[in-house]
Amino acid sequence: MRQTLGISERRACRVLGRHRSTQRKPPQGRDDEARLTADVTELAREYGRYGYRRFWLGDSSCVRPKSEHPNPVRPCDFVQDRTSDGRAYRTLNILDEYTREALMIRVDRQLNSTDVLDALTDLFIQRGPPRFIRSDNGPEFIAQKGRDWIELVGAKTAYIEPGSPWENGYCESFNSRFRDELLNGAVVYSLREAQILIERWRKHYNTSQPHSALGYRVPAPEVFIPVDR
Repeated sequence: MRQTLGISERRACRVLGRHRSTQRKPPQGRDDEARLTADVTELAREYGRYGYRRFWLGDSSCVRPKSEHPNPVRPCDFVQDRTSDGRAYRTLNILDEYTREALMIRVDRQLNSTDVLDALTDLFIQRGPPRFIRSDNGPEFIAQKGRDWIELVGAKTAYIEPGSPWENGYCESFNSRFRDELLNGAVVYSLREAQILIERWRKHYNTSQPHSALGYRVPAPEVFIPVDR
């Protein structure tokens, strides 16, 4: 430092507001630094923009019934993408609004009101009916047979206002993450490949991705039950 600045080390550290020990003690990284770097690199390689902070929708953005515990509100929405040959396919995304868990992503070339009803039925059987199904006013969701059946099992519809996607803000946020982390970076050559990749991503999203809204916990952590020996 004397040779570079022409002043003593003591004076240079005082001017810069640095302790003199910083000039003498070699920096030491954490013991797990190499492992952490490798994990971050692997996540970036496989999921691209995984973990990137997105826009935040406050509570006031959803004016329909809100969830205060798991299961009462299940938002639904569609996302469309294409296989490498240019043919379109759709996904029906159904969430648990409270836990943020992606309960189901159904993938097919076309999805109509019957497919929506089948998907909801599967979840009703697995988890019981919710209090509300939140969706837009698309024809797949407002078909009379679907509305009648939803009412029959004791649930209700919670349609958002036309042209107001922010009223289904949790699902819109999920769709954005889904497209950003998977669809935008994946080239799929068949519908079957899309189904496999999307289901793998859904499981990873549920069990491995922490959410700030959940206190940086995952929506559906895997539970391991020890086996007595």
